[in-house]
Amino acid sequence: MRVVARLSARADTAYDNTYHHKLRGRVWRALDGTEYEAPHDTNEPPGFTFSNPFPPRDMSEGDERTLLVASPDEELLTHVAQNLQQEPELNIGQMPFTVDDLSVIEPNVGEPGSTGVLESGTGLLIRIPPWRCEEYGIDHPGGDTATFWQPEFGMEPLRTQIESNLDAKHGRHAPDHLPGPSDRPGELFDGYELIKTFAVPVEVTQGQTMTYVLSKWRLPYTVRDDHHRRHLNLALSCGLGERNGLGLGFLNVAEKRSPFGEPAPEEHSG
Repeated sequence: MRVVARLSARADTAYDNTYHHKLRGRVWRALDGTEYEAPHDTNEPPGFTFSNPFPPRDMSEGDERTLLVASPDEELLTHVAQNLQQEPELNIGQMPFTVDDLSVIEPNVGEPGSTGVLESGTGLLIRIPPWRCEEYGIDHPGGDTATFWQPEFGMEPLRTQIESNLDAKHGRHAPDHLPGPSDRPGELFDGYELIKTFAVPVEVTQGQTMTYVLSKWRLPYTVRDDHHRRHLNLALSCGLGERNGLGLGFLNVAEKRSPFGEPAPEEHSG
């Protein structure tokens, strides 16, 4: 599920590509005093992710942008929406906005037999832990630092890390009796079409900035059954890869066709 916030710029401003930490802070502020604030000071995943304010380009006063906040937890999103409604001034780094309108959508990949493409609206962070580098044939400089996935590492590490990460999210958000992604035969996606890799500085905590190597993807899929559908929809709600609480790994449905091949367009792509 997603909250859709329609924004207007309060001033002429350059687009701030380092928005991640500031926007995460505003979401956490919306969760202050609720049962969802506990993971804030821990290493637990926060249970939400968000898009970039899109389209990502410089703005003149009055220009419109859209922001999406996603979570598998409807009540968490209710707190976020109420906060944005009560405090519509939204400052994301150096970008000052007003929240003009809020709505809710629930994108999905379609019923079994549907086909489509998920696309990463923000870069995916995939890190290979040092103890798995030898298994994948990746040279590791030593120590405990994880290695960012890069195309020369091949697809196996990427697929394995994505599935393992989504397994963990399934364990947090799905009932225990339902099988997770690795419990079912078949791949999550029909293929992985790399759009680009890029490095970006991200403020991970106040005053601490790290440079992450991220990748953007087109991920074609064919929904095999209801379990596979649930796993793909979970990725839409939680994001893929790591650091989703900083807005990384946010996904959109770029294309979708029914089992009969009819187009089923999705809106709100970031």
